[in-house]
Amino acid sequence: MRHTPLVLVLALWLMGLGADRFRNWVQETQIPPLAYETGAEVRDRNGALLRAYTVDQGRWRLAVDPDKVDPIFVSMLTAYEDKRFFDHPGVDLRALSRAAGQALWNGRVVSGASTLTMQVARLLEDGSTGQWQGKLRQIRLALALEQRLSKADILTLYLHLAPYGGNVEGLRAASLIWLGKEPARLTPAEAALLVALPQAPESRRPDRFPEAAKTARNRVLLRMARDGVIPARAAHTDQLDPAPKGRFSMPLLAPHLADEAVADGSGRVDLTLDLRLQRSLHDLTQRYMADRDPRLSAAVILADHSTGEILASVGSTRYSAGQSQGFVDMTQALRSPGSTLKPLVYGLAFDQGLAHPETLVMDTPVQFGRYAPQNFDGIFRGELPMRRALQLSLNIPVIRLSEALGPAHLMAALSKSGLQPKLPSGAAGLAVSLGGVGITLRDMVQLYAMLANGGETRALRWRKGAAPPEATRVLSPAAAWHLGDILSEIPPPPMSGPPGRVAYKTGTSYGHRDAWALGWNGQYVAGVWIGRPDGTPVPGAFGGDLAAPLLFEALSRASAAPVPLPAPPAETLLMAHAALPQPLKRFGDRQPKEGLQILFPPSGARLTLIENQIALKLRGGSPPYTVLRDGALLATGLYDPHYLAPVAGTGFVQFSVIDAAGQSGQVQIEVQ
Repeated sequence: MRHTPLVLVLALWLMGLGADRFRNWVQETQIPPLAYETGAEVRDRNGALLRAYTVDQGRWRLAVDPDKVDPIFVSMLTAYEDKRFFDHPGVDLRALSRAAGQALWNGRVVSGASTLTMQVARLLEDGSTGQWQGKLRQIRLALALEQRLSKADILTLYLHLAPYGGNVEGLRAASLIWLGKEPARLTPAEAALLVALPQAPESRRPDRFPEAAKTARNRVLLRMARDGVIPARAAHTDQLDPAPKGRFSMPLLAPHLADEAVADGSGRVDLTLDLRLQRSLHDLTQRYMADRDPRLSAAVILADHSTGEILASVGSTRYSAGQSQGFVDMTQALRSPGSTLKPLVYGLAFDQGLAHPETLVMDTPVQFGRYAPQNFDGIFRGELPMRRALQLSLNIPVIRLSEALGPAHLMAALSKSGLQPKLPSGAAGLAVSLGGVGITLRDMVQLYAMLANGGETRALRWRKGAAPPEATRVLSPAAAWHLGDILSEIPPPPMSGPPGRVAYKTGTSYGHRDAWALGWNGQYVAGVWIGRPDGTPVPGAFGGDLAAPLLFEALSRASAAPVPLPAPPAETLLMAHAALPQPLKRFGDRQPKEGLQILFPPSGARLTLIENQIALKLRGGSPPYTVLRDGALLATGLYDPHYLAPVAGTGFVQFSVIDAAGQSGQVQIEVQ
């Protein structure tokens, strides 16, 4: 039996069955499970592949949409493997008869009769074709498949299960690994290679046997030209194309965020990331860190601050287990933010009526209990404007403001901004404003997105299609604009363009463990962290020197032209120091005669608007008083503790009152 051609035996056996017995034989066929596993995929906002994952045993098998396969491949596949695929019932009787006749005449198998459906049957059961029982099982299963599935379904099974050498299965994985491209657009030579490989996937692997792969490819091209599937000239020209001689790497962009995205078991996740930006910032970060201490890592996030969509996220310099611990996602690691929280403190002080950018503040030795803050350089600069104090990132002025606001107020603002800060001691102290708290880079970018977005915060999001989160107001538009105006005047790093285009702040944590830079322009916000993931010091590392150049380069790659910062809101108090109300001219340690109180309205009250005014009643403090509504100046020089404050409409309103001694009071009400 060994020497008798299998096709002849099977042909005779099938012809010997009666019609009813044959029909019952096919209908009683046990079909194996038709489900197959495909690797998870993470794609960008436009559907481009960012990262793919293997299935069991490390095999590459990716989902294939037949509509996104170049028609030239399907035409060549069916013409070469199974000319009557769309007409036969699973077994091509004409091909079977031809093969049987050739076998009888020549005494050996000259041509095969295996259809694509029979090949799918073998792939579903991983069966052998070397024995007549195995071939018979394929025929039976192929006939049963044709009765229960459409031709499109059978072709789809082939596109997913065909072997392409090594751990590569299915057309799409093969196209990406052997050609470095999706199968949507293929040249005749590329399509021919993908047709030829499954016939002998191991002996034609391009990475091991490139000449065998090329020979098989050219054989397919010549047959296709002979059969009129492709022009003869195209076959001749494409034979001259070099065949691939190795594997292309699968896309591995935003690997940390991709791991987070598929952690819930999703098969395909579409992100808000932009492939072009992601690749650009990935390559930029690698080049920027290439000649530095190999123990250093870097992380970068870039987002659209108006929508909260993350457009690029680089979690480490390299996604590897080297000295820089590249598998650690440093966008999610809790680190000390250094001085990068200082703008929020100033913004809160502006809103509370404690200060204005031109208010003078003392940069002199001061002590709060046992805590005596020092400036980073140990120098005291005397009296200077708040604007300049923030630009110089001085510690003493911001601690003075923090003491007046209260650390709990700062922590509440961080939580309201959507951040999840972690206090090392469990209790907030004045040092929080200097970085005495753990915050992630992603949270810090969200905080700066709030500043860039006029004081409204939206949770950063990376999953495409997720419902936009509701906006929450943290600062008034005027306070947020003042911060952008102040920070945009900080000189940019060398070779980073003129000042005024980017509002940014740098920070260096205690012991030089973390170097930060965060900033924004008219549309984008970005954050950079550089340091050692294990938290050990990096001597000589400063945010301004180390992280800021990378921040500016990242923002410049987001758009072809600089996006200007916005104009000031209408309610912004723009005036020189000399024109400020007396209480806002200086911020200092002044002792009031009696505490200032807003007796009416009580905070949280709901009041009906009468003639577009709300009556304020004050007690204590030192007149004259200054009154602000939602951070905008209403009146100054008031000596009467009763004041009718104009209100434009309904909704939530915040009133702040400042006396001559610098004391302040605040209430928030709802106007109906």
